[in-house]
Amino acid sequence: MTRALHELSARELLAGYRDKSLSPVEVTRAVLDHIERWEPHLQATWLLRPEAALEQARAAEARWGRGEPVGPLDGLPTTIKENIATRGDPMPAGTAATDLRPAAADAPPAARLKEAGAVILGKTTMPDYGMLSSGLSSFHGLARNPWDLSKTPGGSSAGAGAAAAAGYGPLHVGTDIGGSLRLPAAWCGIFTLKPSLGRIPIDPPYMGRAAGPMTRGVGDAALMMQTLALPDARDSMSLPAQEIAWSSFDVGADHLRGLRIGLLLDAGCGLAVEPEIRAAVEHAARLFERAGAIVETMQPFMSQTMLDGMDHLWRMRSLVDMNALRPEQRAKVLPYIRQWAESAEGFGGEHVFRAFSQFHATRVAAVAACARYDYVISPTAPNLPAAAEAPSPTNDPLRPLEHIGFTVPFNMSEQPAASINCGYSAGGLPIGLQIAGQRFDDLGVLKVSRAFERIRDPQRTWPEPPRG
Repeated sequence: MTRALHELSARELLAGYRDKSLSPVEVTRAVLDHIERWEPHLQATWLLRPEAALEQARAAEARWGRGEPVGPLDGLPTTIKENIATRGDPMPAGTAATDLRPAAADAPPAARLKEAGAVILGKTTMPDYGMLSSGLSSFHGLARNPWDLSKTPGGSSAGAGAAAAAGYGPLHVGTDIGGSLRLPAAWCGIFTLKPSLGRIPIDPPYMGRAAGPMTRGVGDAALMMQTLALPDARDSMSLPAQEIAWSSFDVGADHLRGLRIGLLLDAGCGLAVEPEIRAAVEHAARLFERAGAIVETMQPFMSQTMLDGMDHLWRMRSLVDMNALRPEQRAKVLPYIRQWAESAEGFGGEHVFRAFSQFHATRVAAVAACARYDYVISPTAPNLPAAAEAPSPTNDPLRPLEHIGFTVPFNMSEQPAASINCGYSAGGLPIGLQIAGQRFDDLGVLKVSRAFERIRDPQRTWPEPPRG
């Protein structure tokens, strides 16, 4: 291997474990050393435990030595988002207002990763209550984007996005309720799949909430899906157990021939798409056409009323949560989040009902708009990453979600949607292309993402930690 160990994909590492040219212990040590160089700048992790990780790596190395790996991820360095419970560890949910109590059990994604032999390096950071597209938190340090330390990595899977781009091992898992996997993936230049609702069991389940893989490439995400999509009865919203040939993701560009692709360049709400992002997505569309896909520009199906309704319902939910806090706890909540939630104090019952109704209206509109297409491509985000210190791109708690118009409809419609890098700004920042499929077609989205991965323009070298 001529590349550094932290640069290798999970599939490359597994090949090295099989032929004994690599060992889980040396790989874990190399990744931990790399994290040590990056972490003072990125602040992407919480509960980083080198000794525990090395202990797991030694056990994996012994299993590989016997030719008896315990599962498909045995010995692979992995991180887990802070709000996915790991037994014995507290979950602050990104906020200093939380009472820290150890979790009684592993949540389904964490349980599956451990059963598959993954080496858990630690948890990754998130903003207060996961309600920001940034790494700003009243509990954790400020997470930053490895491509430009003055910029946000996005959120709420902030630490996971930064960690994947920076090479904190090949495998990371985050969560998404309105774009929290895809936005950091776009702004950090990595790949993610927000699966169909219920494809990856999660506890606690919630309307639109999904866990998903965050990796540098499509292949490693497909590898994680083999494990993460296994059934778990704790998720009352999970899909029936299904045999899916995740390993068949690896298709060529000819897979795109004849596919009907919708091109969505206007979300119909929120921020206007920045010119550099529009140009990159239009270029991606031309690449699809050259590969034989039939690309048709779509009209927007979202509205500002839909986006505002979801925002207002979430404000009321957060206000209810904050009203349950002790006064001294409430004072610790990030002021931006507090102001956002408290703005719901004047909402009446009819207002909240009408706001809640927009979730279903969004679902109906998204499914209907996508029905005539095999897949829909769009910008993942309309904007390039904001300043690291900004809680949201608008920096306005009364206009907090103006950047999620492309991502949030697919949470409500339960459709799988990926984000994959499709270019760079003049300043060198990544630009994400969202690829959405019909409900339950998670494997199809992975295949189209893999085909695009093969035909997209050459990718830039991943960022390395600053010297000195």
